[in-house]
Amino acid sequence: MSNNNSSSNVTQDQPASSDTPAVSPVLPADQQADQKSCYIKTYGCQMNVYDSERMAEALTQSGYKPVDSPEDADMIILNTCHIREKAAEKVYSELGRLKPLKQKNKDLIFGVAGCVAQAEGEEILSRAPSVDMVFGPQTYHDLPAMLSELSVKRDAGERPNIVRTSFPADDKFAALSVRQPLKRLPSAFVTIQEGCDKFCTFCVVPYTRGAEVSRSTDDIVAEVLALVEQGVSEVTLLGQNVNAWQDRVSGLRLAGLLRQLSQINGIERLRFTTSHPRDMDDELIAVHGDLPELMPYLHLPVQSGSDRILKLMNRHHTSESYLDLVAKFRLARPDLALSSDFIVGFPGETDADFEATMELVRKVQYAQAFSFKYSPRHGTPAAEEEQVPEDIKSERLRRLQALLDEQQIAFHASLIGRVLPVLFEKKGTVDGQLIGRSPYLQPVRVQLPEEAIGKILPVRIDAGHLRALSGTLFDEELN
Repeated sequence: MSNNNSSSNVTQDQPASSDTPAVSPVLPADQQADQKSCYIKTYGCQMNVYDSERMAEALTQSGYKPVDSPEDADMIILNTCHIREKAAEKVYSELGRLKPLKQKNKDLIFGVAGCVAQAEGEEILSRAPSVDMVFGPQTYHDLPAMLSELSVKRDAGERPNIVRTSFPADDKFAALSVRQPLKRLPSAFVTIQEGCDKFCTFCVVPYTRGAEVSRSTDDIVAEVLALVEQGVSEVTLLGQNVNAWQDRVSGLRLAGLLRQLSQINGIERLRFTTSHPRDMDDELIAVHGDLPELMPYLHLPVQSGSDRILKLMNRHHTSESYLDLVAKFRLARPDLALSSDFIVGFPGETDADFEATMELVRKVQYAQAFSFKYSPRHGTPAAEEEQVPEDIKSERLRRLQALLDEQQIAFHASLIGRVLPVLFEKKGTVDGQLIGRSPYLQPVRVQLPEEAIGKILPVRIDAGHLRALSGTLFDEELN
């Protein structure tokens, strides 16, 4: 998955730290007065955002409602990401900042979830005694049971020391209830695949998320149908390697799933992320030209343009095979916008290796991309190799990011004067302004009344900025 680490061309594909969820459970009036509250802070990728939403839904079973401030909460959960450098230390720092709240309210519950929890486990309880629960990304469906255990321990005068970091045999998605009726944005994430079997030498995901597992077609369809009933019209399918998804019974692959979901009444837009070049097949390429519901935007990480570095990364593709994929996608969908991930300063990277990356970027012409300095992750093979000096990493990142910014600005400029369908999601920072998403996933700012939220409307693009577009509602009768 894409993640925020060092400098990045952050726009649409990658939520940074966020307070989740922007949703509220709809409960009967007689239950609302007895509700406790929970604040969830989410770090990292889209899958963590999805996981936080599902946590919030699971917690409704235990009488908790989401709130927007930790000061208003009876429980605080940090849903963590382990991709970033010194990620664990950032978690401890945040726990220290929140500690005064625990001192004021001894009944306040602290939980650490996600990939740092998976990696650190008992160490978190040892270093941060204020923490009550530590649980990995495969166990959050067990939150109601954890809270019951916590209550029993507290009543007995014991210190809570709940740790759930195993990879249980049971399917967490089967244990989760159907999506709860929440106040939602018109777009939603749906995780269809978790884990990774690729073992790139720089990545901790196989160790924190486990092996690749695919959800069943029936479960995915049921979740999407529930979201549509709640007003969702755009769905983004998520996975560490989303295009590795395959139904364990029928053998259906991602292209077939997309075709099936496109037939659901109310689904107007489909997206998926993040893909691995190794798992692309001809049918998935073809479906981009066949399905109008599938948006013309593809995030396809390459990491490096140097074949030597790609081999050291254990990526199992070359720059040439990647460029061939890009050509096939553009043949199938000429208006396709491409995004990618890049790592600079990987151990052993020479000036020539870096220039190969720059050349690949020039050949592809990205609509936007994320760039990162290599960050050693404990327990991964690359962390044991001789490291590129930090000043060299920084200079390479600066040069690469400048080129990516240049390409993004050029892509946005190419859209000026075009009329694009925009799905409006929320109010903007200026009175009377709404923010929506283009087919290419850019934020689009338009002066519109609040009633337009949830609608897809034609917008003439008037200006392109580095991070967003702005435009005006297109009225065919007046134009």
